[in-house]
Amino acid sequence: MSGKPQFDDDTVINSAMEIFWRHGYAASSIDQLAAAMGLSRSSIYKRFRDKDGLFQEVLSTYTQRVLKRMGAVQAGTRRQQLEALFHEFLPRDGKSARPPGCMLARSCMEIADLPPASQAVTREGVSGQRAILSKILRDAITGGELAPTSDIAGLSWHFLGVLQAMMNLPQAGATSGELGRVVELAMLAWPPVPSAVAPQRSSKRRSSSARLGEK
Repeated sequence: MSGKPQFDDDTVINSAMEIFWRHGYAASSIDQLAAAMGLSRSSIYKRFRDKDGLFQEVLSTYTQRVLKRMGAVQAGTRRQQLEALFHEFLPRDGKSARPPGCMLARSCMEIADLPPASQAVTREGVSGQRAILSKILRDAITGGELAPTSDIAGLSWHFLGVLQAMMNLPQAGATSGELGRVVELAMLAWPPVPSAVAPQRSSKRRSSSARLGEK
């Protein structure tokens, strides 16, 4: 038992997440993290190796929660699903116990200052978000809501950018109503379904039949 950490992993990771999320990687010191987690520096080093190791576990935990929340959003159509996903992440009016903004977005902003392993975890998290958006778009193609030639790569980056901006703009003064309008405008990028060609073919067949009847 002497070698087993005498603390709850979820509790200390949540405490560290609060610090990293609010202040970022570079501005979060080991002493600040130790105080929030209720651990000694030696306990942090023994369990997480170093600040980078702690950050990787914290960001991975944060990412898993975000991806689970994104993946849980469902709707009747894929377009409605995407719009519902945006609304799921709209900041709510009033004070929240969570730090503002998105921890993944904050990590992307300071990615040049992150150690290589933490850079990889950050990119993996963003790729996971984009993969969910890409699947919605691919499913829309399968279901006939989008044309097979739709630019899935470009649209997934566009919608990811909207999601990230929407979660962070409240810090710049954007209201919930204004962000709702952002969602409406973002959905205008959803390509219209092309007109069906079947009626045109039927029309051509009727014309051909008519010409044959005249002979």
